[in-house]
Amino acid sequence: MRTTPLLSLALTTGLLLAGCGHSRGQTQGGGTATDTMSQYDHSHNPYYSHTDTNTLEVPKSEWKKLLPADLYHIAFEQGTERAFTGKYWDFEGIGTYACAVCGNILFQADAKFSSHCGWPSFFQPLRKDALHYHEDRSWGMVRTEVTCGRCSAHLGHVFDDGPKPTGLRYCINSVSLEYLPNK
Repeated sequence: MRTTPLLSLALTTGLLLAGCGHSRGQTQGGGTATDTMSQYDHSHNPYYSHTDTNTLEVPKSEWKKLLPADLYHIAFEQGTERAFTGKYWDFEGIGTYACAVCGNILFQADAKFSSHCGWPSFFQPLRKDALHYHEDRSWGMVRTEVTCGRCSAHLGHVFDDGPKPTGLRYCINSVSLEYLPNK
C-alpha cells in the first residue's frame, strides 16, 4: 500500500504530539480532582504529608516503586530538568511549595522571584530545617546542592547571587515541587 508523504507526516506529528509532556504518574490535566495545581497523584505514596516533618529513612528501591520516573530521576539520581521547561519556572501564584516526593513544605510563594535562569527561584526557605545543604563538585564546578530536609530528595542548588534580604538564589527543579494554593 502506498501512502502519501503528507499522510505520513500527519500521522508522525500526531503521535509525537500525543506522547509529549506526559510522564508515568503525572496527571494529564495537570492536577487532581482536589488540587488542580498538583503535578502528581500522591494517593499511593504513604510518606506524602504536608504536616509531618519527621525525617524519613526510605530505601531508594521503595521510592523507585512509588514515584514517577521523572521525579525519581531528579530526586534520587541528581537529575536536572531542562531550563525553561518546568511547570513553575515562570508561575506566579499565592501559596506554598512542597517537596513533590514527601510533601515537606519548603517555600512560601512570596519568597519566589524571577531570576531568568529557567528554574523556579526562591530567596529563602520556609523553615531552617526544611532543607539540607551538601557540597557538589559535579560537572567541574563547586556548588551547594539543596536536598529536602525530610526525605533527602535532590531539589536543586543554592547560589549567593540572589536578592535582598538574604542574597541567596535557591534554584529548584519544578519536577521536585508541588504548588499548594492558599485556600
